[in-house]
Amino acid sequence: MAGFEMDAETPARRVPRVAGWLVAAVLTLIVLSAINPFVMVPAGERAVLFSLSGGTRTRVLGEGMHLIVPFVERPIFYDVRTQTYTMSRTPWEGEVRGEDALAALTSDGQVVTVDISVRFHPDAARLHRLHQSLGPEYVSKVIRPEIRSQTRLALAEYPVEDVFARKREAIQEQIARRLTESLNRSDIVVDEVLLRNIQFSPAFAAAIEEKQIAQQNAQRMKYVLQKAQLEKQQKVLEAQGEARSIDLRGQAIAQNARIVQYEYVRRVAPNVSTIITTDGGLTAPAPPRP
Repeated sequence: MAGFEMDAETPARRVPRVAGWLVAAVLTLIVLSAINPFVMVPAGERAVLFSLSGGTRTRVLGEGMHLIVPFVERPIFYDVRTQTYTMSRTPWEGEVRGEDALAALTSDGQVVTVDISVRFHPDAARLHRLHQSLGPEYVSKVIRPEIRSQTRLALAEYPVEDVFARKREAIQEQIARRLTESLNRSDIVVDEVLLRNIQFSPAFAAAIEEKQIAQQNAQRMKYVLQKAQLEKQQKVLEAQGEARSIDLRGQAIAQNARIVQYEYVRRVAPNVSTIITTDGGLTAPAPPRP
């Protein structure tokens, strides 16, 4: 009986053993999670593999579950969906808080400021090259500098009058072409460029206003001149009509002498009724009897 009591495990001896099991279980879970060979790539993203033995792999992981070598390969995730980078004077609109409109010079030396938005996405097929050359901070390293540079170069080819009205769409297309070429070298695809809210210096704005006022005055003067010309033409037509009428009456009088007598009597005594007789004479009707 005494021997049985000596072999029995006391609660004081069981506590350290249970604690040891718990620690071992936690360590096992940590090790298993650390050596997890599976990687899950979310929708709209890609993963570049970096290997401790060979650096950046050319293999890019698409959406879904993938098997990698634990402790040797490490995934770096990139969002490959279309993104928008905006430079705007509206403080809360752009990527940089505060006024961030882009200032540029036109070919005739005028200062203009523009709001611009560029829609782009990393080239998923060449994502490993983007990671090697620029890394995850590619927006600050290349997107913003190229937008500023290519927009200024494009605007510098046009006079301010074209920027103001006539060729704004052509300028936007040229900026898009420039950005497409330059960012393609960095493995970035340009989807769209939006040029908007163009503003000019106060001096040019005043000059534009004066020009518009002058154009309005010129249009008004042109209308006045056209109206005067029409009135002149109307008077000429009236005079020609009157001359034609006189000419026709003269011809009628020359052909019938009795009309001359009739006109004479009508003018001398307009209130007396006159009758042209068949023998060519003129008679006045007898006054009515009382």
